[in-house]
Amino acid sequence: MSIFHHQTIHFSAQDPLGDGLGDDIAKEQREPEAIKSLEDIPSGDLEQFWGQVIEDAKKDKDFFAFADD
Repeated sequence: MSIFHHQTIHFSAQDPLGDGLGDDIAKEQREPEAIKSLEDIPSGDLEQFWGQVIEDAKKDKDFFAFADD
């Protein structure tokens, strides 16, 4: 009899989409307004959208711009 017992722990592999997330993603991809590629969207529209997001974020009292640091 050995005084050293080596036990290993094994975890089963998890499916990251096993909780229904994969079904939700597939459903959204089938929607008519789903974005297939960013190349389908004019760059000006993207700039305007993200510019507005940044302006909205700056209104938050806790906003901090790392670029200003």
